[in-house]
Amino acid sequence: MSAPHDSASWTRPPVGRAGLRADLGLALLLAFASLTTALLYARTGVYSDPAEPWVWVLGLGLATLPLAVRRRYPVPVAIVVAAGFFICGQFGVPEVLIINITLFCALYTVGAWERRRALALWARLGIGATMIGWLVVSLIVASSEEDAFPGVSRSGIFSAYATYAVIQIITNLLYFGGAFFFGERSWRAARTQARLEAQGRELELERQTSAAQAVALDRIAIARELHDVVAHHVSVMGIQAAAARRLLERDPDRAAAALEVVETSAGDAVTELRRLVGTLRTPEREGDAPTTVGVAQLPALVAEAQSAGTPTTLIVAGTPRPLPMLVDVALYRVVQEALTNVRKHAGRGAIAEVRLRFGSTTVEVEVTDDGVRQGLGAREPGSGLGLRGMRERIGAVGGTVAGARRERGGFLVRAAVPTSAAADPAPAGLATGAATAAPPAAARTATAARSAATATATATERPA
Repeated sequence: MSAPHDSASWTRPPVGRAGLRADLGLALLLAFASLTTALLYARTGVYSDPAEPWVWVLGLGLATLPLAVRRRYPVPVAIVVAAGFFICGQFGVPEVLIINITLFCALYTVGAWERRRALALWARLGIGATMIGWLVVSLIVASSEEDAFPGVSRSGIFSAYATYAVIQIITNLLYFGGAFFFGERSWRAARTQARLEAQGRELELERQTSAAQAVALDRIAIARELHDVVAHHVSVMGIQAAAARRLLERDPDRAAAALEVVETSAGDAVTELRRLVGTLRTPEREGDAPTTVGVAQLPALVAEAQSAGTPTTLIVAGTPRPLPMLVDVALYRVVQEALTNVRKHAGRGAIAEVRLRFGSTTVEVEVTDDGVRQGLGAREPGSGLGLRGMRERIGAVGGTVAGARRERGGFLVRAAVPTSAAADPAPAGLATGAATAAPPAAARTATAARSAATATATATERPA
């Protein structure tokens, strides 16, 4: 719990204008009621020698009117009300009902509203002890007056008067104890309410923050998916379209083959985008969606890279085993993005190699290229979103990504993810320790693309 709401440091906020108006109304009501009951008591004749009218005004006024500011100045109000109570009782103001209510209310307010808790404690103890002492002295004085309580026996420790005195003391102890108890209870209830309200505000703030973070994470995930899908297929389409443009007049057949690759890549892009949009619209049906891509589809990805004009091989090391879905997809996307970057930045004639390693506790993918760039003119550096997306994907499943230029030329991207060491059957389409090449038709297309794509640029860096 935060410090402002600790038991030792919390203070009750001051009463507002509405509370002050309510207290003023209560004080005026009690003042009127005390005057009315005083007149009624005087009419009964119980008080044989009532006080002078100015004593009435002083005593009843002090006992009632200060309650108008009882929650703003609890201790001073309690002292003044106690003084009014003493005047009324000591000098014969014929009122005992309302002034008992006002004193109780004043003592209760000290416990419920006084911010200085030590002062609240000692003020109530002091007022209570003073009142009990005054009561005891009055009882002792009355015991020696023959006119007081006529007909009541005073002889013996268990006399009627002694019993009456004990009842009076017990009643007053309960009276002051009740004011103390209910005042403390009100203070604690207000403190608990403030704590709950603070917790509610904190929880609401956390909920809003969590919702904003969830939206931001969703946006990042969507942007990453769109980047992976669109950048990959558009890079293939761009290279093949450039090849088709250059071969259109000299070799229509090879130009047509390049355009066929463009058409296939465009169809694949549309299919993946539709799958992504469908998942976003109806996430509850995600389990019914087509099979998610993974490392089992790496041979097809390598074949696609070859058909786009980048000689690429796939090498699988270790014993392949099924991977968790998130890890499977993340590794596939890393290879896809790395091959896209090879086509965009490595230069014409660059050769790529994809390695998939299954270790005892990790699974790793590595994409390298030889970075042929001489005399080709560098393209503009990338935006860095590719490597950032790789790190986000692999980081989400507990792995790491490293990307750097190689000493002998080219670029290397390596992603490693911790995984279990269970020896399970290999994923479909992967051969242990084998280098996977593209099918013959794709190889022919790759040859055509390599001979025609003369505008593939290079970059001094490979950020994305």
